[in-house]
Amino acid sequence: MTLLLSEFCPKPRLVTHVTKIAGPSMPFVDAHNHLGQFGGGWDQRPAAEFFDHLDATNCVHYVDLDGGWGEDILDDRLKRYKEKAPDRYRVFGGVNWDLWAEEGAAFPELAAKRLRVQAARGAEGLKIWKPFGLTVKDDQGNLARVDDPRLASIWDTAGELGLPVLVHVADPVAFFDPVTPENERWDELGNHPEWSFPSPPYPTFKTIIEGFAHIVRRHSHTTFIGAHVGCYAENLAWVSDLLDECPNLMIDFSARIAELGRVPYAARKFMIRHADRILFGTDAGPDLDAYAIYARFLETDDEYFSYSPDPVPGQGRWMIYGLHLPTDVLTKIYHDNAARLFGLGRVQANADSRTG
Repeated sequence: MTLLLSEFCPKPRLVTHVTKIAGPSMPFVDAHNHLGQFGGGWDQRPAAEFFDHLDATNCVHYVDLDGGWGEDILDDRLKRYKEKAPDRYRVFGGVNWDLWAEEGAAFPELAAKRLRVQAARGAEGLKIWKPFGLTVKDDQGNLARVDDPRLASIWDTAGELGLPVLVHVADPVAFFDPVTPENERWDELGNHPEWSFPSPPYPTFKTIIEGFAHIVRRHSHTTFIGAHVGCYAENLAWVSDLLDECPNLMIDFSARIAELGRVPYAARKFMIRHADRILFGTDAGPDLDAYAIYARFLETDDEYFSYSPDPVPGQGRWMIYGLHLPTDVLTKIYHDNAARLFGLGRVQANADSRTG
């Protein structure tokens, strides 16, 4: 009998406890998300509808990473959302790496000045997207290293302005491995071959992730947020060591509960050890299903459940386990760490009846 992998959709026959949970049990800050293409297209809906939706989810503040480089998107987001609810929304700016070839050696200073302009207009952070380290080239046509010293002015300017720098470099480690039957994300990469980054021609995963660690170490007066568990969710010991070494580093775990949830003992210890340095975020838009799954992962001791609402989870064919974190740890991760980082007001964050 021949069965295509795309048709394989086994239903577990385990009898396990299922906690009914609608979402986080306390007010939370979504510190890694979007409104446009990666946020479910919420930027096409009225702002009032967006904020009413947040009310229903228990989200008290939303961090939008889609401000970009120019004024158009940034100004639109500030006018449509920030002006209407300044205590509930913020947007990050970005860097247009394509201008490096045009501007030559002047580019880093230009990018730093651009960041000052964005901050003056209302941007409250800097987002570095994953092409940095993979495909970004300098004015000589050479691939730019993540820790290129020529870019120091960008990171230093962010520190001077008090803007956190949220960095997504690399990607899951399997994306850098050969796409063979041994690759645990074989079917995912088959569906998205553009996510495969073999070396050569791309840098190795180790080169990219060590470059990220270097800039965090070198620029100790700048606050960095390592997206997706410090960009290395598969190696919690490595991330833990970097957090211990660098007090200017925070992390989020957006889009990585698939990794954390299959090592629940190590992940729980990691979350408790670094409870003051972890931000909540989903990278899935203000999606009710995503919030419910993340809450189930953080708050319950449920076993062997899907990290995705899809029939076949997209990141890997495995299930996850809940961490059942203590309430004081949940309060920090859901709200207090982001409130401290962004200077938000205190919100009473006691558990309510959203679980059962």
